[in-house]
Amino acid sequence: MGRGGEAQASGSPPEWDVIVVGAGVAGASLAYALGNEGRNVLLLERDLSEPVRIVGELLQPGGYLKLKELGLDHCVDGIDAQKVYGYAMYKDGGEALVGYPLEGRGDDVAGRSFHNGRFVMRLREAALGCEKVTVRQSTVKKLLNVNGQEWVDGEGVPIGGVAATENETEKKEYFAPLTVVCDGYFSSFRKKLTPAAAPVSPSTFVGIIIDGDPNELLPRPGHGHVVLGDPSPVLFYPISSKEVRCLVDIPAHVKMPSVASGAMAQYVLAKIVPQVPEKLRDPLVKAVEGGAFKSMMNKTMPAQPSRTPGAVLLGDAFNMRHPLTGGGMTVAFSDVVTMKSMLSPLPSFADAAAVGERVDAFYAHRTRPALTINTLANALYKVFCSSADSSMEEMRRACFEYLRLGGSMSAGPIALLGGLETNPLTLVAHFFSVALFGVGRLMVPLPTPARIWKGVNLLKGAVKIIVPIVSGEGLIRMFVPSKYREKARII
Repeated sequence: MGRGGEAQASGSPPEWDVIVVGAGVAGASLAYALGNEGRNVLLLERDLSEPVRIVGELLQPGGYLKLKELGLDHCVDGIDAQKVYGYAMYKDGGEALVGYPLEGRGDDVAGRSFHNGRFVMRLREAALGCEKVTVRQSTVKKLLNVNGQEWVDGEGVPIGGVAATENETEKKEYFAPLTVVCDGYFSSFRKKLTPAAAPVSPSTFVGIIIDGDPNELLPRPGHGHVVLGDPSPVLFYPISSKEVRCLVDIPAHVKMPSVASGAMAQYVLAKIVPQVPEKLRDPLVKAVEGGAFKSMMNKTMPAQPSRTPGAVLLGDAFNMRHPLTGGGMTVAFSDVVTMKSMLSPLPSFADAAAVGERVDAFYAHRTRPALTINTLANALYKVFCSSADSSMEEMRRACFEYLRLGGSMSAGPIALLGGLETNPLTLVAHFFSVALFGVGRLMVPLPTPARIWKGVNLLKGAVKIIVPIVSGEGLIRMFVPSKYREKARII
C-alpha cells in the first residue's frame, strides 16, 4: 500500500524520515500532515480493517477547526456525519439548552458526530493518497535502537526504528531518525517510553444504538443530550441520519451488570429508562430489547512527557481524559497541528539534538488546549455523578442551574467544552463561579448555620475535585506560558 520498497538493513541510511506506529485518529492525521510537508513517512497499523468503537464518535467544533488546519476537513464528508450545535442537559425533569458560540466562524464550523470507524477509514484514505506516505498492515513488536538491537531504557542508545511482523510470520525491521508511537488506548509501548504513566479507570461506558431519524428521536435535534442521572451521566447523540447512540456510564464503584445473563438489560430498563426524557424512553426500551450492547472501559491519564531520543508518544498512548465531554479527538488534532508546526523548521530529522529540541517545544506548546480539555472532562465527570454527600449534590444542581442562566454563564463553559476556548484560567474561573453560585443558592432565603456549613463543604468539595486534577496535569505546565517553558526546556 502506498509507496513500495523493502526495509533497509540495520546500519545503512534510513529509508524513512519518520515511522508512525498506529493508524488511528492521531497516527493517520500525523502521517498525512508530515507527508504533505515532503517527509518520507512509514505508517504501520496492526489492523487496517474498519475499527468498531463506541467512543471517538463526537468531534467538538474546536477539533473540527484543527482538522481544517490540517487540510483534513473533507474526512467528515461521505460518512453521514451529523452536525452538532450544542448540548441539551436534563436533571429532575428540567432542561438546560446551551449552544456553541459559533458566530463568525463560518457555516461549516460545528461539532460532528459519526461512526468512529468510518471517520478513521477516511483519515487512512487521506494518508494513503499522500505520495510521501507508505501504509502497511504490520504489528510492531519491538522498538529498536540505532544499532538494530532491541531498545532498552537506560542504556543511553537512541531509538532508531522498529521490529514488526507482517502476514503473521514475516519479520521486518524498519529504521528512521524519528519514531512516533500512536498505538492508542491499549498501547504496547507506553510503559517503555513513559514509565511514570499510570492510567486510571473511573467508569465504563455501555453503548447501544437506537435506530431511527435523530431529528424525530431526540428532544433537541442537532444537539448532544446529557442526562444528569443516578448514579452517573447518560448520553445521547446522533451518529448518522438513521441512528442515535446512547452511552450509559457505569461508575467503577458500581458492579458491572452482566450482558449475557440479561442483568445489563434489566439495569437499563429499571434504573436508566425512568430518568431519561420521556421522548426517548420508548425508543430506548426497544433498543435494549434488541440486546446489542457494547462496552468500553474509560481511562484517564495525565501526560507524563519523557525525553527519549529518537521517539515520542502521541494520542491516547500519551494522554487520556474521561470521554464524557468528547474532547479526545480535539486534543489529538491539536497535538498533531502543534507537532507539525514544531518540526517544520527542520530540513531533516537526522540531527538528533535538533529534533530533541523541537520535541521539547512540542511538549511546551501543546499544554494550553490539552490540559484545559483534560481538566474540564475529568472535573465535569466528578461533578455530574450523583453523590451521597448533600453538598456535592448541591454542586451538581448548581452546575445545571448555572448553565440554565444563559448568556456568559453558559457561553464560557460551552466554549471550553467545544474546544473553542483553551485558557486554563477561564476554566478555573468558571469552575469556582459555579461553586460560589451554589453557595449563594444555599443562602436563600436565610443563611442558617446549617446552610452556611453546607456551603463551606461545597467549596471544600470543589477544591478537592479540581486541585488533584490540575496537580496531576502539572501546575507549571498548565499556568506558566509556553514561551517561558520552551526557553527553559521545561517539559
